[in-house]
Amino acid sequence: MTRRKLFRLDEITGQFGGTLLGDPAIRVSQVASLTAAGATDIVFISQARYLGQLLQTKAGAAILGADAPEAAGIARIICANPYAYFARVSTLFNPAAATVAGTHKSAVVDKSARVDKTASLGAGAVVGKKVRIGKRVRIGAGCFVGEESSIGDDSMLHSNVSVYHGCRIGERCIVHAGVVIGADGFGIAREAGKWQKIPQIGGVDIGNDVEIGANTTIDRGTLEDTLIGDGVKLDNQIQIAHNVKIGAHTAIAACVGIAGSATIGRNCALGGAAMIYGHITIADNVSISAGTLVMKSLVQPGTYTGVYPFSTHQRWLKNAAQLRNLDELAERVRTLEARLGKDKGNSQ
Repeated sequence: MTRRKLFRLDEITGQFGGTLLGDPAIRVSQVASLTAAGATDIVFISQARYLGQLLQTKAGAAILGADAPEAAGIARIICANPYAYFARVSTLFNPAAATVAGTHKSAVVDKSARVDKTASLGAGAVVGKKVRIGKRVRIGAGCFVGEESSIGDDSMLHSNVSVYHGCRIGERCIVHAGVVIGADGFGIAREAGKWQKIPQIGGVDIGNDVEIGANTTIDRGTLEDTLIGDGVKLDNQIQIAHNVKIGAHTAIAACVGIAGSATIGRNCALGGAAMIYGHITIADNVSISAGTLVMKSLVQPGTYTGVYPFSTHQRWLKNAAQLRNLDELAERVRTLEARLGKDKGNSQ
C-alpha cells in the first residue's frame, strides 16, 4: 500500500484559504466520513444538523461553515462553502494519475491520425483517419475514435467510449465508460405510412473541462453541431438529442432526457429524470426539480417544479380521478360564474 503524503492544516489553509481554529501542526492525508474517519483524516459538515456528530468522530480535523459554533472540540477550518472546500482538499489528496505515454500493441491507429507522443492508448483502442489526439490524452481500452474527430489536451476517455466521426472534445474533459458521442439523432420523416431516415450530417462539439457520466449519449446534429459548453457536468445515463445546445457550467443529473433542438442556458441545474421538450429554450440560471416535465420555454431564472407528490396507492388513484375531471369542473365553474353574474345584473 502506497504511503500517503501528510499535509499540515496550515499548509491546507495557506493553499485554499479559510480560517484555521486549533493546532496548525495537525497533519491529515485523506478525506473521510464522520463515522469512518481516523486521526489522519479530515471531515466536512455543510449542514448544521450534523454538527453534533463531531463529538463522536475520531477525525483529526473538520471543514465547517462560517455559521458553525466555535466550541466544536476539534481542529477546524472555517470557510464560506464547506462542500466546495472539501472538493479542493479531496483533489489535493487524490490527484489524477499521471499519463503514461505509449500505445498498446493491440491498438489500431490509422496512419493519417496525429497522436501526440505524450498520449496513452489502451488495449484494443481504435483511432480512425485524420483524428487528432492532444497532449497527455488518455484513451482507455476498447475506445473508438472516428474519422476526423479530435480530443484536446489532458482529456481522458475511460474504457469502451465511442466517439463517432467528425466530433470534437475539448481540453481536460473526462468521459466515462460506455459513453456514445455523435450517434445519429432521431431524425425521421413520415411519408405514406412509413418512416424515412434523415441523414444526420452535423457533429458534436464539446467544450473544455466537461465531464460526461457513464452510458450517457450525445447525438450528432442534423445540419449543425450539437453543442456542449465549457464546464458542463453530465451524470450517468443522460440522453441529449440532436442539435441540443447546453450553456457553460450547467449540471445535469442522471436519467434526464433532452429532446432535439432544445437550448439549455448557462449555470442551470437539472434534477434527475427531468424531461425537456424539443425546440424550447431554458434561460440562464434555471433550476429544474427532479422528475419535472418541461413542455414550454422558461424565460426567467428561478426554480421550477412539476412533480406530482406521492401518496398511498388508493389515495393516488382517487386524486388522479379528480384530476381527470378537472377540465370539466373548471367549465362548470365558469358556467356558474356566468349565471351568477347574469342573475346579479337582473336583480339590480
